[in-house]
Amino acid sequence: MSAFRTHGRGHLNGPVVVVGTGLLGTSIGLGLRGRGVSVFLSDPSPTNQAVAVDIGAGLPLARLDGEQPELVVVAAPPDVTADVVAKALTEYPQSAVVDIASVKAGIQADLRARGADLARYVGTHPMAGREKSGPVAARGELFTSMPWVLCPSAETSPEALQTGRSLATDLGAVVSEFGAEEHDEAVALVSHLPQIMSSLVASRLQGTPPHALSLAGNGLRDVTRIAASDPTLWVQILGANAGKVVGILNGVREDLNRLIGTLENPTAPGARLDLAQLISEGNAGQSRIPGKHGGPPQAYSWLTVLVDDTPGQIARLLTEIGEIGVNLEDLRLDHSSGQNVGMVEISVLPNKHDLLIEALNDRGWRVLQ
Repeated sequence: MSAFRTHGRGHLNGPVVVVGTGLLGTSIGLGLRGRGVSVFLSDPSPTNQAVAVDIGAGLPLARLDGEQPELVVVAAPPDVTADVVAKALTEYPQSAVVDIASVKAGIQADLRARGADLARYVGTHPMAGREKSGPVAARGELFTSMPWVLCPSAETSPEALQTGRSLATDLGAVVSEFGAEEHDEAVALVSHLPQIMSSLVASRLQGTPPHALSLAGNGLRDVTRIAASDPTLWVQILGANAGKVVGILNGVREDLNRLIGTLENPTAPGARLDLAQLISEGNAGQSRIPGKHGGPPQAYSWLTVLVDDTPGQIARLLTEIGEIGVNLEDLRLDHSSGQNVGMVEISVLPNKHDLLIEALNDRGWRVLQ
């Protein structure tokens, strides 16, 4: 069976082999099975593979019975991805092969040095995940509306590229194409740096007295949320993209040295201006992050509604906001320390801000601007 036949409506027909049944590999299996695609699973860990089979992500690879798959998805750890891709290209000479590792240039270079058939290979990176790992954390909808980057090489055939694109679109992802080096530079900044900074901030909390941590609010929770990520995985990711990450960290170090120097003498001439400039530079960078649905950045207005910490209150609030006719752009939850009160932070378009406050006040809600 040739992998390079015409796809019905641009979608995969199958069968698809998924090598690696961790969070992402199993989620891919679940998502494709939900579309009726035949999936076969392989993993060095019999336990992981058995769990993935049990939750419906596919059948054991032995059941493929010698058939050539349309696509092989390598969902192996980054440090062995090139080995597994090279093996798949040899074992399945009619199949397209993609990997989903989070770093691309090194894998592509390794495969080229081995003389692998790069015409049938596409490096890809789904920008999705969870703090939890393993097949039990998998979700078929994990990739819905998430970025999925394709990094074809100069040798990648149009047919293999289309197969990789079909995988991403079948799973509901938003597809883009980058060069491998361009991709690694980008993720060093938008993914790897945030992980490092989150972990470094969270590490400062070790040994902190509980009464000090009782003052923590959404700011600390937001910054440290991804610090709960898997250390083993991140050792591999950062090691594979070390050159790109170091370049960015050197810039961060310059900013930190500048800040430390200013704070060592905060009343010196120009010190306050320098602090304001540092914060303003952060404002400018944050404002460049794409807005809702990947559109251009847009400023929203925030308001906070106090709700009793009892069942159904948030649902009632959201229902009434819908009845008022205002669309929510974002929502965050926090709790008042020592009080049975929740704080629902809501963002809306600026021209709806005052209207929503007035309407919620009329309906008896306690609103803070």
